[in-house]
Amino acid sequence: MKQYLLAVHMSGDAPPSSDEEMLAMYESVGAFNAELQASGSWVFAGGLHPPSSATVVHARDGEVVTTDGPFAETKEQLGGFWIIEAADLDAALARAGKASASCKAPVEVRPFQELPA
Repeated sequence: MKQYLLAVHMSGDAPPSSDEEMLAMYESVGAFNAELQASGSWVFAGGLHPPSSATVVHARDGEVVTTDGPFAETKEQLGGFWIIEAADLDAALARAGKASASCKAPVEVRPFQELPA
């Protein structure tokens, strides 16, 4: 089976509007994770701290330079992800629809590159 990244895009550092909303999202994502695991599609998943916690490391001209904050200056940043196995893109897109519903955010689907033989 092919592996796909399901990337969750969140708006900046904005948390959910209430503790109840956050708890409901965690429960929904937990149920989705359990479904992935039961189906054999689960590889790995993780949620990320807000973009403001990021440090960018860039090696250039023989030196390593670090800067605070996310690399890209944009309204939406990566908030979390799943790595799944799916038979094809259509199956991965179906899983992404459930992922988006569970985390209440857009989910980008990207296939992993296949390694040369």
